Amino acid sequence: MENTNYRIESDLLGELKVPSEAYYGVQTQRAINNYKISNTKMCDYPDYVIAIAYVKMAAAQANKELGSIDGTIADAIVKACQEIVDGKYHKDFPTDMIQGGAGTSVNMNANEVIANRALEILGHQKGEYKFCSPNDHVNCAQSTNDAYPTAFRYAFIRLNKGLVESLKNLIASFRAKSTEFKDIIKMGRTQLQDAVPMTSGQEFAAFANNLEEEIENLEYNIKMLHEINMGGTAIGTGLNAAPGFPKLCAEILSKLTGEKFYAAKDLIEATPDTGDYVSYSSALKRLAVKLSKICNDLRLMASGPRCGLHEINLPPKAPGSSIMPGKVNPVIPEVTNQVCFKVIGNDMTVAMAAEAGQLQLNVMEPVIAESIMESISWLRNAMNTLRVECIDGITINKELCLDMVKHSIGIVTALNPIIGYKASTKVAKEALESGRSVYDIVLEQKILTKEELDKALDPTQMLASHK
Repeated sequence: MENTNYRIESDLLGELKVPSEAYYGVQTQRAINNYKISNTKMCDYPDYVIAIAYVKMAAAQANKELGSIDGTIADAIVKACQEIVDGKYHKDFPTDMIQGGAGTSVNMNANEVIANRALEILGHQKGEYKFCSPNDHVNCAQSTNDAYPTAFRYAFIRLNKGLVESLKNLIASFRAKSTEFKDIIKMGRTQLQDAVPMTSGQEFAAFANNLEEEIENLEYNIKMLHEINMGGTAIGTGLNAAPGFPKLCAEILSKLTGEKFYAAKDLIEATPDTGDYVSYSSALKRLAVKLSKICNDLRLMASGPRCGLHEINLPPKAPGSSIMPGKVNPVIPEVTNQVCFKVIGNDMTVAMAAEAGQLQLNVMEPVIAESIMESISWLRNAMNTLRVECIDGITINKELCLDMVKHSIGIVTALNPIIGYKASTKVAKEALESGRSVYDIVLEQKILTKEELDKALDPTQMLASHK
């Protein structure tokens, strides 16, 4: 009895069995066999699959308009691509994100899935490539070296929208806390030492403002990714692409996606250039660095509860120890810190991969694509988790914060304009050595009257500039 669980397909290296129900073909099967590296597959990033379907759709429409492929075949390709955009056949993109070949396996995976679905639309069987070929039709006027980077550029653009949305939501949570804590006075610190008073509202507002800068930075860098090299084919010379294809394909892709794509002025320059990925990855790293610093601050402010700062209370999320009863750790800021470390490491990977480009192509693009997609995905998940599981539930220990301000040596700074730095230093030194308050020492030494001192050391008067 004939085995119908697979079909035989062939390529340059010979024949290979492909599962009969699979829409992918022989070259995808080789990638499955060859690359068991990261356990992260292309289909794990739906935006990536959708992005490459849009690229192939735009190419098919451009080729139809230019007369490079038959209109009926082009229409079938477009319909197959639309089905992928709509969420179908994503499981047929099983190639490992980390691979050799400069992304050829990803490009051929898409070509094969689209060709086999187009064949069905045309009334043929999977694998009957004489009627619709992955190479001759779906890949017409293209190479991996232009279609592949265009696809992951658009994937970054799609993923960035979700990242910015999560960032905005986190900023809103910090702003809500800044309003909630606007009247709570606490001690500001520099170099982990008492500095001058501030409000907790000011501190949380600073977190929000610090992160808000990153929205503009991300959106600035994402704009660079709208330049594409479609039609450059192998090295940017445009071999096998019809005249006018680069500009037309970019225009169609823009219309399909709503993004403003444009053809690179110099396709030979654009094909090996990875500078835009370095810049965007750096923007992700910058966000990660800031986010990690904020989490460090949250952990410090919540330290204790008896022997630390204990200014704020983070929502308890898990028992903190298998041996120490009653211990609750700041697990949400901790996991966010670790995500940030990974993003910073991914940025180094992107930099090294970009540097490794040679001559007319950078073959290390797969690890660039994987690293950036992972960074975006992890950062978004971390920010959502931090907001929901931590920031929204923070409470504050108002009386303890005020008590630390009253007993701080740092408030002597407010006396500088009145009694001078030298006298202020003398008071501070005596307060440190004796353990007594600045207030009592100034009165005892008759440096100021009680009325003058109360006015100078009123914490609310030290929260803004004044004469």
